[in-house]
Amino acid sequence: MTDLTRLLTDRSDPARSRIVTGPALQPGSGEIVLAPQHFSLTTNNITYALFGDAMRYWEFFPAGEAGWGQVPVWGYADITASNVDGLEPGERVYGYFPIASQVAMRPDRISDGAFHDAAEHRRDLPPAYNQYTRCKADPSYTADGEAFQALYRPLFMTAFLLADFLSDAGLFGARQTLISSASSKTAYATAFCLGSESGPRIGLTSPRNTAYVTGLGCYETVCRYDAVTTLDPAVETTYVDFSGDKGLRETVHTHFGDALKHDCVVGSTNNRGFGQVDGLPGPRPAFFFAPDQIRKRHKDWGADGFASRYAAAESHFLAHLARAGDSWVSVDTRTGFDGAQAVMTDLAANGGNPAIGHVIRL
Repeated sequence: MTDLTRLLTDRSDPARSRIVTGPALQPGSGEIVLAPQHFSLTTNNITYALFGDAMRYWEFFPAGEAGWGQVPVWGYADITASNVDGLEPGERVYGYFPIASQVAMRPDRISDGAFHDAAEHRRDLPPAYNQYTRCKADPSYTADGEAFQALYRPLFMTAFLLADFLSDAGLFGARQTLISSASSKTAYATAFCLGSESGPRIGLTSPRNTAYVTGLGCYETVCRYDAVTTLDPAVETTYVDFSGDKGLRETVHTHFGDALKHDCVVGSTNNRGFGQVDGLPGPRPAFFFAPDQIRKRHKDWGADGFASRYAAAESHFLAHLARAGDSWVSVDTRTGFDGAQAVMTDLAANGGNPAIGHVIRL
């Protein structure tokens, strides 16, 4: 068996990483070893790094080295060795993995369609990240569709839950939704899920991405960051922040004041100037945590009801994406750990190109 290779990321700077090797993994009793094969890299992964301590993302796959972590990714892996009945080498699964050639798991709650990793260090982490889908039982899985599913499935789940959270709260009494980093996949998927019936959706973006965001058709208005103060300050507004830019947050709060009804912090596509700003007018920024909404809707709708609603929404979105073609995103496939490292560095330093979706094949 080949050595274990991992991409470790500096926990204080996601633009810095290094490739390390070590002894190959062997499954213990009740364990399996998987080899990640095909996964996406987006600004969502940079968010995992930036919020790694606050939201415990670093704890899923401990690096074992002080100051370094393994950034989680969503994608596909093959079981390569197993000491678990019913999970055989060669089976492909979808889920949450490290950027590594191997990862060991302790499967529990095994069914025909899924299993959970019950490793000791993951037991008190959000269960939504510990479930793995068995591709042979997934009706939406196709081998030639892996790239788009790796890119959009984790992002769309967040978008679906966020839009549901906002709608369930009646937009906190707002009449319009202001969405930063409007060119990011999770942002425009959220706008897509909200729909025009939720009221005007305003996409905030940079000058270089204005044409792209306008072309998506997900926003009634597209506004450049430097033009926020031209928006009507009297209109009750909910701010959905994917950028994490504290200067922008200060501008939004100061401009809308009491008309700002909710500030929903989702992620950070901008690691320069990220952070909270104290003493702002309007509501205190509040983090959105997708697993909390999953738990609420499982209670409201039941697990099957949640699954059917999500599947219908995802199918509708992917069908629209297929019709849009390259005007929304073109897939850029890189290979190996060098490819993954280069994409991570670019995303952390520059934010990437919203029209390009990066997938990695190890």
